[in-house]
Parts: sequence; structure tokens; C-alpha cells
Amino acid sequence: MSGPLDTIAQSWGTDAPDWVVRLAEECAASSQRQVAVRLDRSGALVNQVLKNKYNGDLAAVEDCVRGVFMNGTIECPALGSIPSNECHDWRKKSRQFGNANMLRVRMFRACNHCPRNMKEAQS
Repeated sequence: MSGPLDTIAQSWGTDAPDWVVRLAEECAASSQRQVAVRLDRSGALVNQVLKNKYNGDLAAVEDCVRGVFMNGTIECPALGSIPSNECHDWRKKSRQFGNANMLRVRMFRACNHCPRNMKEAQS
């Protein structure tokens, strides 16, 4: 039985990005399910990324992995330095206005004027 590092070696070859290697290392240390829970994503998503078969937004998965496992941070104009996965979550929430609380309103405005969000919208 092969482990996650063997899976990425077979699927990605030598071109595996550093964040995919880190994802595989985390899966090897615990399990794909536990890693998925920590990322707030599905186990199927983790499995597909490891096998280089994920057809969704790899940049979003990269943000999550970097934010949760690699201490990746973003300088947010509204909140200062935040984990990259939180930045991605706020950008996702900003696609639809919600006035549940003042922070949500503040982040709706900030994210919709953020160059990082603008670049994502152009892609």
C-alpha cells in the first residue's frame, strides 16, 4: 500500500508544488480525512489534489494549505496580517452582500476593493 507521498510522486512527478508536498506530508502524519477537516474541505478534494485530478480552483486549495499548514499570511487592508485561507474565505463571502454583523459589512467593502480580489475576478 502506498502512502500520500508515493501518490504525489506518481501523479505529479517532480513537478509537485511545495504546498502539495506539504499536504501529502500532513496526510502521511495523520489521515486524509483529518487533514480535510482541518482545511474545512472534503476528503475527496484532498484525495483528488494528491492524485493531480482536481478540476476545481487549485489556487483556493493552495491558499487553504498555505494558511493552515504553512503559516502563509496575507496583508489585508482591513484586518492586517491574516492567514491566506482566511483571506480566501472572506473573498468568497464578499461575492454576496450580507449584513449579519458589522465585520461582514466591513469585509464586503474591503474585499470588493482589494487588488487581490480584483485580480481573482479578472481570471
